Amino acid sequence: MGNSKSGAVSKEILEDLKLNTKFSETEIVQWYENFKKQCPNGRISKEEFQTIYSKFFPESDANTYAQHVFRSFDTNDDGTLDFKEYIIALHMTSTGKTTRKLEWAFSLFDVDKNGYITKSEVTEICTAIFKLIPKEEMAKLPEDENTAEKRAAKLWKYFDKGDNDRIAEGEFIQGVLDNDDALRLIQYSPLK
Repeated sequence: MGNSKSGAVSKEILEDLKLNTKFSETEIVQWYENFKKQCPNGRISKEEFQTIYSKFFPESDANTYAQHVFRSFDTNDDGTLDFKEYIIALHMTSTGKTTRKLEWAFSLFDVDKNGYITKSEVTEICTAIFKLIPKEEMAKLPEDENTAEKRAAKLWKYFDKGDNDRIAEGEFIQGVLDNDDALRLIQYSPLK
């Protein structure tokens, strides 16, 4: 495969991604070639990520949510995503109801990165999710979750916590695994 200087994905990164994602070697190599075309310097900025992410939600304001998604995958806090962080992001957001995806969801909700989620962080992410929902879909939401605040309160109730309590990662994952409604509330899926 060669090394990253020759324009090919390094064997070390390739092996790591094959082990830690659902993608095949061929898929990873194809993703890398596309990534290098889009990002010749090998990194994607928050702004570039927001632009790409917004294309998935043309009828909505995806910027706030994209910023949180970006933060959750910028594991070294350098303000950019390298190829490995980018592929991990793709993998985590495209897999099913797995513990790994819920670990990512926890990092998304853990806005201050202190290892816990508070009700205010849940409200902040629910507010960002709400910006993804087109107006015509808003009218179809149940009464008890038709605002970001109501959705956050409903989700928080599933964890049986007071307003000033906090949730650790294991609690969050178990709570969502135990309740399909909680899983639905932590994400936005467009109506078909």
